[in-house]
Amino acid sequence: MMTTLTVTAKGQVTLRKDVLEHLGVSPGQRIEVLKLPDGRIEVRAAARGDIAQVFGMLDNNGVHLTLDDIDAAIAAGWATDR
Repeated sequence: MMTTLTVTAKGQVTLRKDVLEHLGVSPGQRIEVLKLPDGRIEVRAAARGDIAQVFGMLDNNGVHLTLDDIDAAIAAGWATDR
């Protein structure tokens, strides 16, 4: 089914609700637009990150520091020649 959209004076296009539902996106989520040959585009929902991936970013390889250790590391960092 073809959907026709209107381009505003600012060059913007609003996707209709049925199109957004088809993409599976809701307000605040992102879409990706891929430019194809001959002036065509492909629009799809942008991949959403999994919150579980954030926890792996904080992995410290089993090293546990006390506040005193952290303070000493900070002091040592400031003491180096720049």
